[in-house]
Amino acid sequence: MNLLDVIANRARASRARVGVGTGAVTINESMFADITSASDFADIVLIGKAQELRTINPDLEIIYSEDPEVELVRQLADGRIDAAVRGTLSATKTLSHLRSVFKMSSLQRLALLTTADGTPFFLAPVGIDEGNSRDDKIELICKSVSYITKFGIHAKVAVLSGGRFEDVGRSAQVDQSLADGDFITGKLRELGIDAKHYGILIEDAIKDANFLVAPDGITGNLIFRTLTFLGGGNGFGAPVLMKRVFVDTSRVKTNLSNAIMLASALAWTGDR
Repeated sequence: MNLLDVIANRARASRARVGVGTGAVTINESMFADITSASDFADIVLIGKAQELRTINPDLEIIYSEDPEVELVRQLADGRIDAAVRGTLSATKTLSHLRSVFKMSSLQRLALLTTADGTPFFLAPVGIDEGNSRDDKIELICKSVSYITKFGIHAKVAVLSGGRFEDVGRSAQVDQSLADGDFITGKLRELGIDAKHYGILIEDAIKDANFLVAPDGITGNLIFRTLTFLGGGNGFGAPVLMKRVFVDTSRVKTNLSNAIMLASALAWTGDR
């Protein structure tokens, strides 16, 4: 079964209560229609300021707050919602508050994307300050693999680096990237993770793997932005790797139904 079909089926079975943050970008008719379309997967709760939501009169539940970034995280921490989607709220304020409330020293995220031809895959790191050392990257990959198994999916990991294997000697930076790729792949295999080093050949990796690991957070962020903003691909959000379900989203892309589906699938407990 296609990866997206697995996630969609899990979301329908879960039908979690998902809070969606609204702010910074006013919800327009098109965005509201998109959010409403995800009602097949979740019971949706909109959380935002009254002046941005008062013109909407939907069947969806609405929580008005003058500080929606704080309220969204509070609802999640208190268990009033099963999962949260950042939506159009400020990234800096929302994620900073999330870290504070859940006492996380750093944030690690795992993005779900599709290529222009619809091939789905996971990608990490996607934050510019994530996965910038060997140890950090190994920890990130292990957490991500554990997250992927929540869908009942076997993770096949493609480790990417800065050049082809025959490029050794052309650049000290490329040499180090290739060495890091070999080292990380070896460690992952020792841990029983299905991993292969592909060098820079992302076009080969996507044919075999369902989880691509960028050389660093900056590269991962560029892969995400190039694919979704320029290359015709699509983004489904990036879950923060934590016990509770929080799906980060980009304010540039206003399609939130995918992120709501992903959040509901991750909140599945098997008893809904």
